[in-house]
Amino acid sequence: MKRIYLLLLAVILPAIASAQITTSAIGGKIADQEGEALIGAAIVAVHEPSGTQYGAVTNVDGRYSIEGMRPGGPYKITMSYVGLKSVEYRDVTLQLGEMATLDGVLRDDLTLNEVVVTAASSKFTGLKTGASTNVSKQQLQLLPSINRSLTDFTRMSPYSGGGTVIASRDGRTNTFTVDGANLNNNFGLSGTLPGGGNPISLDAIEELQVVVAPFDVRQTNFMGGGINAITKSGTNTLKGTAYTYHRNESLRGNTVDGHDLGDRARERTETYGFTLGGPIIKNKLFFFINGEYENSPNPITKYHVSTDGVGNGATQTSRVTAADMEAFAKILRDKYGYEPGSYTDFSDGGTKNYKALARLDWNINDAHKLSVRFNYTTNSHINEPNWTSGINPRASSSRISDKAFSFRNSCYGMENNVWSVTGELNSRFSNTLQNRILFTYSDIHDKRNSTSKPFPFIDIWDGAGDAFMSAGYELFTWTTGSQNNVLNLQDHLTWTIGSHRLIGGLNVEYQKAINTYMRYGTGYYKYASFEDFKAGNAPIAFGLTYGYNGDKNPASEVAFIQSGLFLQDEWNVTDRFKLTYGLRADMTNFVTPIETNQAYLKLNWRDHFVAKNDPNYATFQSPRVNTGKWPKTSVLLSPRVGFNYDVNGDRSLVVRGGTGVFTGRVPLVFLVNMPTNSAMIQNTITVTDAKTLEKFKNNMLTNVDDMIKLLDAPTTPIYGDPNSTASRASIAGIADDFKMPQIWKNTLAVDYRLPVSFPLTLTVEGMYNKDIYNVVMRNWNIVNNGNLSRFAGSDNRLDYYTSTTGNYLVDKNVTGGAVILDNDTRGYSASFNTMVTAEPIKDLNLMFSYTHQWAKEITGLPGNQAYSTWQGLYAVDGPNNAELHNAQYLTPDKLIASLTYRKDYGKYFATSVGLYYAAYSSGMYNYYYSNDMNGDKNSFDLMYIPRTKDELKFVDKNGFTAAEQAEAFWRFVEQDKYLSAHKGEYAEAYGAALPWVHRFDLKVTQDFRLRAGKAIHTLQLSFDILNVGNLLKSSWGVTQTTSPSNYGKILRYEGKDANGVPTYSMGYNTVNKKKELYSRTFEPYRNSSNCWQMQIGLRYIFN
Repeated sequence: MKRIYLLLLAVILPAIASAQITTSAIGGKIADQEGEALIGAAIVAVHEPSGTQYGAVTNVDGRYSIEGMRPGGPYKITMSYVGLKSVEYRDVTLQLGEMATLDGVLRDDLTLNEVVVTAASSKFTGLKTGASTNVSKQQLQLLPSINRSLTDFTRMSPYSGGGTVIASRDGRTNTFTVDGANLNNNFGLSGTLPGGGNPISLDAIEELQVVVAPFDVRQTNFMGGGINAITKSGTNTLKGTAYTYHRNESLRGNTVDGHDLGDRARERTETYGFTLGGPIIKNKLFFFINGEYENSPNPITKYHVSTDGVGNGATQTSRVTAADMEAFAKILRDKYGYEPGSYTDFSDGGTKNYKALARLDWNINDAHKLSVRFNYTTNSHINEPNWTSGINPRASSSRISDKAFSFRNSCYGMENNVWSVTGELNSRFSNTLQNRILFTYSDIHDKRNSTSKPFPFIDIWDGAGDAFMSAGYELFTWTTGSQNNVLNLQDHLTWTIGSHRLIGGLNVEYQKAINTYMRYGTGYYKYASFEDFKAGNAPIAFGLTYGYNGDKNPASEVAFIQSGLFLQDEWNVTDRFKLTYGLRADMTNFVTPIETNQAYLKLNWRDHFVAKNDPNYATFQSPRVNTGKWPKTSVLLSPRVGFNYDVNGDRSLVVRGGTGVFTGRVPLVFLVNMPTNSAMIQNTITVTDAKTLEKFKNNMLTNVDDMIKLLDAPTTPIYGDPNSTASRASIAGIADDFKMPQIWKNTLAVDYRLPVSFPLTLTVEGMYNKDIYNVVMRNWNIVNNGNLSRFAGSDNRLDYYTSTTGNYLVDKNVTGGAVILDNDTRGYSASFNTMVTAEPIKDLNLMFSYTHQWAKEITGLPGNQAYSTWQGLYAVDGPNNAELHNAQYLTPDKLIASLTYRKDYGKYFATSVGLYYAAYSSGMYNYYYSNDMNGDKNSFDLMYIPRTKDELKFVDKNGFTAAEQAEAFWRFVEQDKYLSAHKGEYAEAYGAALPWVHRFDLKVTQDFRLRAGKAIHTLQLSFDILNVGNLLKSSWGVTQTTSPSNYGKILRYEGKDANGVPTYSMGYNTVNKKKELYSRTFEPYRNSSNCWQMQIGLRYIFN
């Protein structure tokens, strides 16, 4: 067996990847009653549910360690030595990813029998150094979860920002693994996990861990944090469950802050599932299976058209009327033969989801343990059309919002499929040598679809630069799909030498992503107004993507191998002080061949890098965009040091912390952007010049081939020719010196167990993080700031209309940007957390935590294509000049608390209660102008906040005088907490926080048990209630919306006066058919998501 194993080891050693932890460990020191270390003492640990046995013998320092153990328990651990009385620990529970400390003192008192100790409950028995949170099987069972998603439990981490957001970082830059398998959102088209956001059934999960700063070099591939989950295993007892959960529109409230929401749209979620696990061979071979089906029909949107042309975001009413939509639909049907679908019936939305999982665990012998797991998930969901993306300038309002509306056939469906397999072998070759081999493979597919027949997508604007109506085949859906394959091999070898525990690892991960993406694949038209559309006037923008040689489904591809190496020493310097230090090296090699667009390679970007009046302008050699080059291969080092100091020697006071570097990843969609936009496999055309757009006057073509012919666009690849010339280009590139993201993390924490009669612990933890390399987007097709003048007056931002080059674009043939993936080093974050946990009586577990976070960044990467992500940046002087600002996903302050309690009574009954409380700001928002002020064709220009009432100049507009607007605006500033505190400054991106919301979620379960022979049959009834406060009072647990202040867009730029000073107008709401200038920032969000909701569950359990 050993020879075969070593041969296998030799084959897979040259490898590295996202090595996340799937097992637990114990270690400690055994001494006699005099304190002398015992050499050769035996330790036997038995996982009692399965009979799985682990063993070790102490070394010359009396120390031992056992790796690769099943998390959970209970364990029975026996310590023995010849001539001394044994010590037995019972009810020991091990946490995922942590080494528990279990010391022993063996005595020679012959009057004593074996000493039996019940393990004390303490969070400090582990030897962690950095910030992490474990969620146990009991918490997964007892705490409320309406969505039955793992992300309902990641919120137990004080650093969670909801979903997969951790430590204010986009969830796509974090990592999620199940049994070590990469099930992360690697491609990054959306912000959710694969399989529709929940790739594994909650009933299949044994334990969950959220790591933020683990100074263990085995953990990698995240910037904010990682989520590690492990699945359940079978035991020696045959156990099974059958369960169902139900909720619908009748099991929720319908009143928000005293406002009745009216007729309830049909909403229903029904879940059916089962689990079964047990022995195939007692103490030897075990199985576990799970299957689950969820059906959740819900409306695609709850927005509806208005009757009076007045929109209201709080009530989800669009200003678009039925008459507007009817008139639009009539033209589409009568003139073009296109059916746009309903604008009143969006009821056919929702989600369907199927999950299956199977696992085998084989105790080959006491030295070798093997586990194999397979899972499959398929999910379908229908979505609203994309909110604002398109050809610049973008609208400031979504296509379905209080300002705009779309038809049903403009929505799109998403199908998500994921399957993965893992195999893990944990071996103990000797008392000092242990090993772990892990193989995983994941296959993740996402595909869009539409009910629309092929037809151009049409945006109708309102004549004032904002969205109004849309119709057609959703502009980003034609052929869109992605496939992500991940193969992962890992090997970790642990060697114990005296007081040192050396861990070395070699792993490899191969990833391949294939993307089919044709934005504007059926054609795209944008009209300035509905009047222009009706009159047949030329559009203000046109877009099209098509494949060469008639290819209807061109695909771009990226594949890479991430390899690395690590070595770590866990050194017990003394019995109280443990030092962990190690070094990790990661290297990414891109292996997909790609072609260079020779026309793009010739483009000179000098006017972006230097101003015309720069003395070096004439001789400056501009870097070029080479679409045939992936990022250079480089080795990124991640050194880490952590410590754990037991101050008093009894784990009552622990000081811990560390410092280290972590290497993350980039959503693959941003890498695939380069070949997708290279014009070598497909061609994207964006037209904004009036002369070309005139070709579409009274000539809105609906056939793609006709569009290509009209524009005389190439039908075969021409850009491999060095003599070719760029035309209507959309360029995405990668900087020559681009590096994968890295961050430097530092923590210091104190854990204190208070001297009271029950477990009561206090933790205080501080953290500081600094970006080494973060990922940003820069558009080389925008001229250098030195070519621009500034506005006169207090708001003296750059004016792109004044470019000395004659145009704010470097090259007018590049109409879709030249957006380069690059690095930036300026971001940082910090946090302070304090947490209290207690168990005042048996089985009553309490937790309270407060966290304050600071986080600054240049971009949160808001999007999934290079150009739109760059466009989506809020800035004063344009996206290329974005400054450090609050992180997009920042939660500045967060209070969380939980309570779980289970009470068994009589012989046949048990009641459990779980309560979760959270208080936080429900989001960050921006103050920006409602249109493009600086002339860069981006509509996210941050607002200047005047020092005094008269500092900004208003013009008469919308029936209000300039004086009336100035007075109303100043009143608005004074009543607004953020604006009044930042007078004389530009608004910061994501600088303003929505009001706090306080929410309680409750779960109550009642068990009814019946014993039949040796088997116990349980019927369990459960009630999960989300937002209990709203059930008690309709104003409680309600989030606020900035709808009454136009979502922060309270001013509109109107032009310059004779002195070059900008002028403005103030927006208004229409109330009872009367215009009223904005007067308040927030109002309650009148949506059913703010109401209490209940889920009823019924479960049958046998064991």
